[in-house]
Amino acid sequence: AIYIPYEKGDNISGVKVTIYDEAGKKVKSFSKSDFQDFANNSSGVFYSDSRVLVLPYTSAYYPYTVDFSYEITDQNTVFIPSFAPFSSTNTSLEEAQFKIINKSGIELRTKNYPSKYNYASAVESGSGTEKTYTYKNVPAIENALLLPDPVKILPKVSFSLAQFNLAGRKGTLTDWKDFGTWCYTNLVEPVAVSSPGIKAEVAALKLEGSTEDKVKKLYQHMQSKTRYIFVALGIGGWLPMQPDEVHKKGYGDCKGLTNYMKALLNEAGIPSTYCIINSSSSPISFDPDFPSMGGNHAILMVPTEKGNIWLENTSQQIAFNHLGYSTADRNVLAMTPKGIELINTPVYKAEQNREKQILKISLNEDNSITGVGNFSYTGSQYDSNLGLVNLDPKEKNDFLKRRFSILNFEKVEMKNFNNDRDKAVITYDIDFKTNDFSKKAGSSLLFRAVPIFESQVYKTDESRELPFEIWQSFEDDYDIVFTLPKGYKIDEIPADSNISSEFGSYKISFVKDNDQVKVFRKIQLNKGIYPKEKYNDYISFRKKILNMDNSKVLITKI
Repeated sequence: AIYIPYEKGDNISGVKVTIYDEAGKKVKSFSKSDFQDFANNSSGVFYSDSRVLVLPYTSAYYPYTVDFSYEITDQNTVFIPSFAPFSSTNTSLEEAQFKIINKSGIELRTKNYPSKYNYASAVESGSGTEKTYTYKNVPAIENALLLPDPVKILPKVSFSLAQFNLAGRKGTLTDWKDFGTWCYTNLVEPVAVSSPGIKAEVAALKLEGSTEDKVKKLYQHMQSKTRYIFVALGIGGWLPMQPDEVHKKGYGDCKGLTNYMKALLNEAGIPSTYCIINSSSSPISFDPDFPSMGGNHAILMVPTEKGNIWLENTSQQIAFNHLGYSTADRNVLAMTPKGIELINTPVYKAEQNREKQILKISLNEDNSITGVGNFSYTGSQYDSNLGLVNLDPKEKNDFLKRRFSILNFEKVEMKNFNNDRDKAVITYDIDFKTNDFSKKAGSSLLFRAVPIFESQVYKTDESRELPFEIWQSFEDDYDIVFTLPKGYKIDEIPADSNISSEFGSYKISFVKDNDQVKVFRKIQLNKGIYPKEKYNDYISFRKKILNMDNSKVLITKI
């Protein structure tokens, strides 16, 4: 299908679509009348002015080429789209043009962001009031292991008018200060309004203690009575709902919920700052040197003497003062009365993105094992386990079977699940039994020293064309105790091992203790984008770890 997203009030014209087969022969053509018009409301969207034209086309030929053009007229000039070849993988580009005609007399600011990896470049032509930017013959970015977000690979050209209009409101966009003053005056101040209901709500909480104590109580109260639903109305969809409306209805989107939380804090005499951010798995920051309207999410910052408190207001389950991996390690547009400040969100070190695993396993003569385990998760590993909160007991057990499929559980049960929303820690215990864990070798048993480990196959790639990205630093720390069956002794344990590289570190050690084998294993990975020339070094590093994780312990019947 082919999509043309637009907003209410926009005018779409000059739509032309032509399909060509592999030989370049014209197959079919379409116009605007062939498109269907839908509300562009995804799941969780209550109401939005966004719409989309859709051409539901499925080609009978592959590969095929789409020649596609259209014009869009928009009275809101604060949003001039950047021009990039494409934004996804497995799509190549023969040619794309972006023509911008500016006869307004208003300065058009332009910034060319070349590809750091020489993947493609935009050719500029024209002068004065009319310029054209062209990409030609840009190869597809093929899906590959650890591929960075395509926006970090591809070039783009960004545009911004020095004076703009948004839903009838005019502003200046030459620096973050002036633009931020406009944002605060038009998007923050008009909805910074309390109400009798909000006053009574805050008074009923009887706040006491430190600023952090008060913020936490207000935040967790807000979580308990609201839910997230997207609403894109008011000043181009950027104006938050009134806080009293959220108070009464119990729902809002990121803008409305953040503004509501800000109103609760303000009623308690605690200042806070409304922030716009780019929410994405791989960190994307705003350019300090090129002010422009952007971002796709709103969060709240509460400055205190001990540092900034960051509040994600769309989740009922996330911990206090914890930002997930989609909002950590990037800058925000902090909207203040004096303008926009670019402030960095927290960066989590590997030891903060931690899994702690404690396993106590009893080996049985029939090759089976029974055991108990305790698991705890912090940082980004807390985020990746947060979805467990909403699962029922059976679903939690099914999750364990999928996640630790290498153990092929005969039975497993998750117990004592806890989401500590004060400390951002998820913990749970498991009871389990697995058959065929050990292998018989005469009167001996042979078994893996690390029962739960990543079983991914790592392959070198001599023709790797692009860099690779480790999105998150993390640490996995395992303590494992095996208890032998009666009448067995420890014959062989692997040698201790330490592996270190620029990508991270790994160490594993083994201890004999009477009828027990104790295994201590820790891995740390360092986030970053690494050059393609180092990809095979990384694969070698991971293979060494995989081999050590697959080390065997030999026990023999006495």
